[in-house]
Amino acid sequence: MSVWGKIVGSAAGLILGGPLGGLAGLVVGHVFDAGARATMGEADAGDESATRKISFTIGVIALAAKMAKADGEVTEDETAAFQQLFQVPPHEVRNVQRVYNLARQDTAGFEAYAGQVASLFEGNSVVLEDLLDALFMIATADGVLHPSEMDYLSTVAGIFGFDQADFDRIVARHTGRERSNPYVILGLSPDLSDDEIKRAYRRLVKENHPDRLVAQGVPKEFTTVATQRLAAINEAYDRIRTQRGLA
Repeated sequence: MSVWGKIVGSAAGLILGGPLGGLAGLVVGHVFDAGARATMGEADAGDESATRKISFTIGVIALAAKMAKADGEVTEDETAAFQQLFQVPPHEVRNVQRVYNLARQDTAGFEAYAGQVASLFEGNSVVLEDLLDALFMIATADGVLHPSEMDYLSTVAGIFGFDQADFDRIVARHTGRERSNPYVILGLSPDLSDDEIKRAYRRLVKENHPDRLVAQGVPKEFTTVATQRLAAINEAYDRIRTQRGLA
């Protein structure tokens, strides 16, 4: 069963705890029709990896839903971007919408959701940056990044442990003229030596490989962002290599 079906598993709320567990409990409480019950999965309380994947999934949906409230409007472009980024199969769309709608209505603030996700992936900045990248992609899908959305993203970034320099680097990848700068894409300074550039590139490829992220608790359904990031890293490095005449 995919992670989408497991988000409404009857044991999910008890396993997760905290605001994400509370949201999972609300989802279970709102599942009444037979069709939805047929897709319910049983989360394994002894499987830490499964718990992290379910937590990450609910956290992504909840943070995307809360962001939609930042500018007061959910556009079709943003909804389509979410479904494309996270590979939601048609038969699971109702489950995702159920979590999404409940998260928008839930009294828990987005800070609580972001904090629980951050604690689950503490020390794993690559996973958290992937999630932040995904939120940026959803926010900019309609062609406009509202000031309220920027404030929201800045706050989430801070909760995730990113400082202002980190946030500015991530913003530059998604907005403005600098987003096509290969050094900005890699988060590197043009002043680095050729050897330093090569070492940094190898590290980035290793850290951002989708298989590595799955091993760290990211559901395979969420590797679209990582795959796109890895492709962008390779392309940016090729451009720098050409500019510098590297072998």
